Amino acid sequence: MASYFKLILEERKNMGGSSARGLRRNGKIPVNYYYKDQDNLNFIIDQKVLHQAIQTGQHVFEISINDETVYVMIKDAQYNPITEQVIHIDLMRVRRTEKMTFSLPIVLEGVAAGSVEGGIVTQAATSIDIECFPTNVPESIIVDISGLELNSVISAAEIDLPEDVSLVSSEQTTIASCNPPKVEAEPEPEELEGDEEDMEGEGESEAPKAEGEGEAPKAEGEAEDQKDNESDSQD
Repeated sequence: MASYFKLILEERKNMGGSSARGLRRNGKIPVNYYYKDQDNLNFIIDQKVLHQAIQTGQHVFEISINDETVYVMIKDAQYNPITEQVIHIDLMRVRRTEKMTFSLPIVLEGVAAGSVEGGIVTQAATSIDIECFPTNVPESIIVDISGLELNSVISAAEIDLPEDVSLVSSEQTTIASCNPPKVEAEPEPEELEGDEEDMEGEGESEAPKAEGEGEAPKAEGEAEDQKDNESDSQD
């Protein structure tokens, strides 16, 4: 018979926010226990005991209610947004003979065949929903990717699940893929305007002008008038 970590609970007598804050200051955590067709019960658990229970990796725990041993799982937990410490938990009773749905983390194992060819493996799903007995919940779902080739994917339907564990998530759920690395296109060199014009004009140069070249020769009368004007200015 499997062994379960036992949670020691105390009855919670005072309710309200101020009472809950007082409990937390003393290292205690409020607990809400529920089961179908039964009234909810309120308990207190020591923070250290809860931490030890979580560290075991178990999903099902043992508690005692009115001298009766029952089995529960942590259905929900609230955390302090600053310290990230647990400030409240919900315990749900489970039947060890009834299957339940769990969301478990996915762990990829092995070296993909496509990665040997330079492919990059991408994990598309980090968790998956399965159904099993609460007494036989795996810590994680192992997915062997050694057969994952380049340009191919592994879907949830291809996962080799443990005995008495069935898939709840869609069979088409992509778990991992292997694709060639993306190659960034090199930018094309920009064409400078006027290059062609510069090429066409290359080698064509104007001959230097001789002194006075291009100027119309002065008429004889204009030269004499200029001399007269210079003489008048000297006077």
